[in-house]
Amino acid sequence: MSCPLSNRPRWTRRKQARPQELLAAALELFVERGYAATRLDDVAARAGVSKGTLYLYFPSKEELFFALVRENLLPVLDEAAALIDGYSGSSVALFREFIFGWWQRIGETPLAGLTKLVLAESGNFPEVAKFYHEEIISRSNALVMRMLDRGIARGEFRAIDVHQAHMVVVAPVLMLTLWRHSFDACRPEPVSPQAYLDSMIDLLTHGLLAPSIARPAG
Repeated sequence: MSCPLSNRPRWTRRKQARPQELLAAALELFVERGYAATRLDDVAARAGVSKGTLYLYFPSKEELFFALVRENLLPVLDEAAALIDGYSGSSVALFREFIFGWWQRIGETPLAGLTKLVLAESGNFPEVAKFYHEEIISRSNALVMRMLDRGIARGEFRAIDVHQAHMVVVAPVLMLTLWRHSFDACRPEPVSPQAYLDSMIDLLTHGLLAPSIARPAG
């Protein structure tokens, strides 16, 4: 005979929820303090567990960070890949949906602080930077290149070197992330992500030259 719900041990749900609680606490502290200054003791305390309990799930700070990235960022990349694979509209519309989807899922959330963390501390923690590049940056770059290749193949984009162009696409999005998490407080008015990304997409898809001005040869 099964045990009634009211009589089941209260710690059952708590135990199952612990990894997520630990990852949530880790995200808060990594974003607040950076990688070097985040201590496992503090992560455990913020999650409301002992340090020993934390070690049952994550044997080191490095493994905790790796799990945090995989749990939160890889699903977003998987969704983006599925979007590209199944998209039937124009490549410009796909590009816009991709960029704004990234901002909504990552850029305007605490997860964007992980990008700042890696940029700031990669020199002191090369293994962390290498992991982040292999798991996140290389995959996201590949998705951007796939979108560019799609547009070229459909005759919607002109033929370009996608290996160079993808960095031009990523750079302003990365800059927006840094502005939001570092420099917004220094501006009289905060940057509007909607206006910024609209301007970025317009420039990338239409360029700077007026239609009546001939492009230089070569």
